[in-house]
Formats: sequence, structure tokens, C-alpha cells
Amino acid sequence: MTETRLLDELDRRILDHLARDARTSNRRVAEELGVTEGTVRARIKRMQDERQIRITAITNIRKLADPSLAFIWIEVERSHQCREVAAALAAIAQIGFVGIMVGRFDLLAITMVRGAEELSGFLHQTVHRIPGVRHTECSLGARFVKHDYRVSRIVRPREAPGVDTNS
Repeated sequence: MTETRLLDELDRRILDHLARDARTSNRRVAEELGVTEGTVRARIKRMQDERQIRITAITNIRKLADPSLAFIWIEVERSHQCREVAAALAAIAQIGFVGIMVGRFDLLAITMVRGAEELSGFLHQTVHRIPGVRHTECSLGARFVKHDYRVSRIVRPREAPGVDTNS
């Protein structure tokens, strides 16, 4: 297996274009960046092959009927169970985010539900049945003020050594 390269400045500039509109043609990205279309195509393919990026469609949650974003804060029975419980949560199709946390709770899972009743059923029928789950607390999003599907851009990819990150 080949070693995954770190993203360089050109990779990040290509990703900036794709983050705005992933349907933008390679030719247009190349023209705007002053490189060849083949360079853009090859870099996108490499980043996909190395699982640095995935191009996908994202549902506009404002178009869903009565969506509620549910934050499920989870305390595990024993600290060594965090990874096992996190993996079990990540395997559940309805959960879109799982994170191992530092602070009051061990894990955070985020899902979409149609209200408190659906959340309650999901917790009792699914989450609480996972071995190692000690306690959960939940919050339901009441109203979406902002939902930027590009939130992953906030987390900057690892930079290649010597790359200026202030550009």
C-alpha cells in the first residue's frame, strides 16, 4: 500500500473550488488556478484514491419535513469501552456523526429525528442496547439558524511541512 501524501497548497486550492460547487468542471478549476486540466483531474483522483476526499450529494435539511437535529451525549460504563461504543454507534445508519469527547461526556452522536417521540424510541430501541452505554442526555435542535454543509472546511487538512497556512 502506498503512503498517503499530505495535502499541499494546490490541493487545498482545488478543494476550495470544489467546496463551493463540486460540479465545477476540471477545466474551469484549472483555468482559475493557472494549471492544466490534467493536473486538476489527477490530483482529484489521487485525493479520492487516498481517501482524503469524497465527493457526494448533501441533503438540504431545510427541505426536510420537520427535521430536528438530535445531539446524544453518552457516558460509557468504563473508559476503555469508548472506542467499542463509538464503533457500534458509527455502524448505525441513522447516526451521521460520532465523536470521542473530552469533558463531561465520553461520546457525542448526532442524528436527525422528527421530534421527541422518535428520539425516545431511537434511544430505547437502539442506543441504550449497546453494551457499555451507561447514561445518555439529549438536546433537540428547535430551529435551524444556520446549517453550512461545508462545515468540514473548518477543520483544515493536515498540511505538508513548510506550507504557509496563512494564505
